[in-house]
Amino acid sequence: MAIGMFESFITGHWFSQEAKRIWSDVATLQAWLTVEAALARAQADLGVIPAAAARTIAEQADARLFDTGLLAQDIAHAQHPLVPVLHRFETLCGDPAAGFIHWGATTQNIFDTASALQMTETHQVLVAHLSEAIATLSALALEHRHTAMPGRTHGQHALPMTFGFKLAGWIDELDRQRSRLNQRLAPCFPACMGGAVGTFAATGEVGRQVEVRMAEHLGLQAAGLPMRSSYDRASDYITALGLLAGTAQKIAQDIVFMQRTEIGEVAEAFHMGKVGSSTMAQKRNPSTALLLSSLARMLRARVPVALEAMVRMDEGDASATNVTDSLLPEVAIIATSIAETLARLAQGLVIAPEAMQRNLALSNGLIVSEAAMMRLTQQMGRHQAHRLLYAAAQRSQSDHTPFMNAILAQARDMGQTLPDDFAAALDPQAYLGESVAITNDVVERVGRSS
Repeated sequence: MAIGMFESFITGHWFSQEAKRIWSDVATLQAWLTVEAALARAQADLGVIPAAAARTIAEQADARLFDTGLLAQDIAHAQHPLVPVLHRFETLCGDPAAGFIHWGATTQNIFDTASALQMTETHQVLVAHLSEAIATLSALALEHRHTAMPGRTHGQHALPMTFGFKLAGWIDELDRQRSRLNQRLAPCFPACMGGAVGTFAATGEVGRQVEVRMAEHLGLQAAGLPMRSSYDRASDYITALGLLAGTAQKIAQDIVFMQRTEIGEVAEAFHMGKVGSSTMAQKRNPSTALLLSSLARMLRARVPVALEAMVRMDEGDASATNVTDSLLPEVAIIATSIAETLARLAQGLVIAPEAMQRNLALSNGLIVSEAAMMRLTQQMGRHQAHRLLYAAAQRSQSDHTPFMNAILAQARDMGQTLPDDFAAALDPQAYLGESVAITNDVVERVGRSS
């Protein structure tokens, strides 16, 4: 029976199948076994346990040899998540190898290091989708670097810009998120093998060498000080995922706004059979963008939980680790789903330059009031230009007349004359600033860093 959002027949398709596979029960069990095998191999490398025992442990470290249904019953009975696994593992390995399994380790060492493996694999999938989204948006930005549209502030028309420039803003921020995640992954998810309280008491001086060697075998960094009560490293990466969620939701909401019937500047992909309403047959909802926004909300809501779980008693605290052991898979799956959904949204975007051109004209020329200000300032000073244009702008809006007409009337009233080339200043296409150059620069720079 499927229970919960990841496997529900209603919501299961929202989430990355790749990420769900990485964090499935079987994959998690396999990660535990892989860590146990790497630990044994490292200890054998350093002469702590016999090499033959390490080979046997590695041969039997296969989740397919375990009955997860039976393990679930045993875990519930033992009220311990790993000991029943170890009992089955010992049976598979037999003596004498069974006596060298989990040598000098504690459960959280295995769980934290296994999570590091799973997060490393998840990160590769997430960044691949994120890079796909950035590449798609970059191609669109270059295609539409000259496509003029209204720039908006506070929900109102502000100045003309290009659609490519808008996309460049998304791309630049997404690239920073990608760089931030790449920088944080390795130090945030190290290999930990310090034993019960992190002092390597069971193994002595060689224990620290074992941790380094085990980390090498697993492709991870060694923790160095594997303090069980520390969760700041993982929380750092989770917080970075929360920042990615913020960027993704901002993009999603921009698309929802631009797909409004009254705006119509972009639309997400549509196919026959995609339904917007059970009663309104005309609806083509931005469902992918809305899903992206939903996923972002889900992820950001989990960031405070990770931060709160940093507060731990003593040198080990199951009340906190129980939270993070269940939280991390959710965070990983939702974050990967955000990157995957963002890529799909970007790939399906349909751009409507004609709507952007139409919307540029909605304000009767007011959108280039700053251009008019800059041109008149050269002739009469900023203070006089502002007085003239402020009055003309209010007249234009109150009387619903073209801005140019209102400026001419106001200039006559104030006894001012306009420059001969003034009308050219009110062409939105002539006041795009550095939109095109910035777009080119951003796409080139981000392309180099990919």
